[in-house]
Amino acid sequence: MSEATTARPENTLVSEHDRRQKTELNKLQKRLRRDVGQAIADFSMIEAGDKVMCCLSGGKDSYAMLDILLNLQKSAPVRFELIAVNLDQKQPGFPEHILPEYLAKLGIEYHIIEKDTYSIVKEKVPEGKTTCGLCSRLRRGILYNFAEEHGVTKIALGHHRDDLLETLFLNMFYGGKLKSMPPVLHSDDGRNTVIRPLAYAREQDIARYASLRDFPIIPCNLCGSQENLQRQVIKEMFQTWDKQHPGRLETMFRALCNVEPSHLADPELYDFKEGRRLGGARQAVQTAEPQQDFGRLDVLNL
Repeated sequence: MSEATTARPENTLVSEHDRRQKTELNKLQKRLRRDVGQAIADFSMIEAGDKVMCCLSGGKDSYAMLDILLNLQKSAPVRFELIAVNLDQKQPGFPEHILPEYLAKLGIEYHIIEKDTYSIVKEKVPEGKTTCGLCSRLRRGILYNFAEEHGVTKIALGHHRDDLLETLFLNMFYGGKLKSMPPVLHSDDGRNTVIRPLAYAREQDIARYASLRDFPIIPCNLCGSQENLQRQVIKEMFQTWDKQHPGRLETMFRALCNVEPSHLADPELYDFKEGRRLGGARQAVQTAEPQQDFGRLDVLNL
């Protein structure tokens, strides 16, 4: 009798912990569904009949993106197809079994593309230099070609709100451009359209959601590259601002979505003599990454 009496509080505590985690997971899922659904609607990311290729790296962001898109697919007002693709670049120590096992359980169509770009990068890039620039270009070409060969209409990447803001500041501080990652990007040749369904989602929400969902995360340090200093500086700056000035990042992102060309200084976006907006000669974008290498993200950088 005493054993049952002492066991009951422990069971109650475990049950209460599970209940709280389940409640938190449900709230996070609803929030991320709302963020992704709003981004899809605002930027016309997914349309009826689309075949969407979700690029998976094994990081928290791409897992969350696929998870939320699969969830939304069930209740979406339009029918669209989802496939998952991972590029196995043959980095030493890469756990090849993790993603196939996870995706097989989901029952989704998936493809593992095996290309030894790791050896190419190691051969071409001097020791001690960052490999991210060449690595991302090779990935982009391989995935673009795969998408075209398989009738893919949209390529989905897991970049989130914080990634977009970080890239904006990186380009301002180090690239001399007012430029970020667009939620939707059409390549100049018309071959591919890149979408970022997590564009409105906060990184801290994604990180917590990934933890609660217990995704089988693959570490992103397999290539041996050091953490990129420039991106890390911006990330730490944002973290400080978020603690000292709650809401600042949200305001900054609203500014990214509310641009007034007449109050900037780009004559290709605004005709200051005539007082009217212009289309802008630089609106067409050839790549989905900054021209300068700002380091590896947690997802496949196109």
